[in-house]
Amino acid sequence: MSQPVLSEHFQKRKPSAIRLAQIEFMKRNDSTKEVNTAIGNVSLPMHPAMKKRLFALKDNNSPFQEGIVKYTATVGLKETNDAVLNIIASSGLDTSKLYSQITDGGSQAMELVIIGCCGPAGTNARPLMLIDAAYTNYNALASRVGRDTVSVSRTLGDDGRFSLPDMAKIEAVIQKHQPGALVVIPYDNPTGQFMTRDALKSLAQLVVKYNMWMISDEAYRELYYVDEPVSSIWNLSDQEIPGIEGRRISIETSSKVWNACGLRIGALVTDNQQFHQQSVAENTANLCSNAIGQYIFGSLAKESHEDLKAWYSKQRQYYRNLLFEVHKELTQTLPGIIVSSPDASIYSVVDVKNIAKPGFNALDFVMFCAQKGSVPINEENYTLLVAPMAGFYSVAQGE
Repeated sequence: MSQPVLSEHFQKRKPSAIRLAQIEFMKRNDSTKEVNTAIGNVSLPMHPAMKKRLFALKDNNSPFQEGIVKYTATVGLKETNDAVLNIIASSGLDTSKLYSQITDGGSQAMELVIIGCCGPAGTNARPLMLIDAAYTNYNALASRVGRDTVSVSRTLGDDGRFSLPDMAKIEAVIQKHQPGALVVIPYDNPTGQFMTRDALKSLAQLVVKYNMWMISDEAYRELYYVDEPVSSIWNLSDQEIPGIEGRRISIETSSKVWNACGLRIGALVTDNQQFHQQSVAENTANLCSNAIGQYIFGSLAKESHEDLKAWYSKQRQYYRNLLFEVHKELTQTLPGIIVSSPDASIYSVVDVKNIAKPGFNALDFVMFCAQKGSVPINEENYTLLVAPMAGFYSVAQGE
């Protein structure tokens, strides 16, 4: 008897680059343990206010004390949205004209903005524009909802820095492909680079000129290690870039700065009321985000900006020490290796082109580590899980 046919999309779907190594490793049946650096699965404790609510879910003042977990409004709990705006404001950013919507992590916010800002693939499409290397799931989610992506590429120099293409080159791609939106990641995943406010301003001018949406993925806001002010779409205004207001969107999440990856709480924030209303309408099909997660994250609505800034400082110090040590040890141990400059977020890119033997293939290396790799450390065997950088580049290059 014949089997039902998978959709073309399912037939072609491959695991995300950041999950590939984990999937392969889980097929092993030996005792080797993994050190998984392929995905930013933060293992630090949450903010104390969030922990307090987590540990008190059955207390008398908890809405879950009777074991009842109801739907929330699709837009999310008011307290949780207030928490999102309080966090943004704690970075010295104006939130007076912003609208917030709670989502299932930053990932669902990404999917909603792609649907809302870009047209279906095909004739007269309005693709999503990325600056490669870009977080791999933008491509995956665009494919899921039938949108194309187009990109310009940065290159990693021997100094460990990714160079942003000049504005004329970016503008040429915009003119050719007419994208509906541009994604910027100021605290960059996966490169670890920091996008300055001046760079954001230059890109914002193009966004206005070509009537696009500007989407800023600010999952790692406040996690930066350079002597620069906070870089955010929310410190751009009509005063310096006429027309930028009303086309700004940010993606927020509990996952990284707040150490709550598994909580799956994010937010879609915009200064465009119509976009906000229609995004909530679109998301009514999903009913609502995790009610317990919203309650836990909502605790940050009551935290002072002074407290939040102290938290940022603590997180920055932890990651700064870690990233700088990794950078130092890799470059000293393997002379000639290129390691991206640890300027922001929690990631590093490693390029072995100057030391690898002819025929080296990064994906083969990733798969070997996941499937067979094993190194003895303190009487136990470990292997390293990493993500191949090819997965962070768009299929449809705009160059």
